[in-house]
Amino acid sequence: MLGRSGKHYWGVVLEAPDARELARFYATVLGWRIVKDEGDWVTLHPGEGVGYLSVNTSPEYERPVWPPQPGQQQMMLHLDIQVDDLERGVDAAVGAGATLAGYQPQDDVRVLLDPAGHPFCLYVDQDPEEEGGGEG
Repeated sequence: MLGRSGKHYWGVVLEAPDARELARFYATVLGWRIVKDEGDWVTLHPGEGVGYLSVNTSPEYERPVWPPQPGQQQMMLHLDIQVDDLERGVDAAVGAGATLAGYQPQDDVRVLLDPAGHPFCLYVDQDPEEEGGGEG
C-alpha cells in the first residue's frame, strides 16, 4: 500500500476564493489551529493525529449548489462534523459565518454551507460505542 506508515499525514484540501477566510472559518468551527499560512494555501491541524484540512485559493472557484441541480456546479465532497448538541452546533457554525441550507434531507443531520458555499454536515452520534464513520 504505497509504502505508507501510520505516521504519514493525509488530508483534505478545499478550494475557495480566499484560503485565509475559509481557513479561519474552519479553525473556529472545528477548534483547530492554523499551522501553515502561505497566503493562498492555509493548513489546519487538530493538534494530534495525522489528518489535516487545507484550503487553497482558486480564482476559478465556482460555488456548488445545494441540493444538486442539473447543469450547475455540484459539490465534490462534504465534511461530516460530529457535535454533542445539534442545535448548539448549528448556532455556533452560523455564528462563525455558515448558512443553514434550505434543503435538509435528514431529521438528525443539519446541512450547512460554509462561507465559500461548500456543504458540510453536523450530526450527533446516536451510538457512542461506534467509532468513526460519519453520517452525511
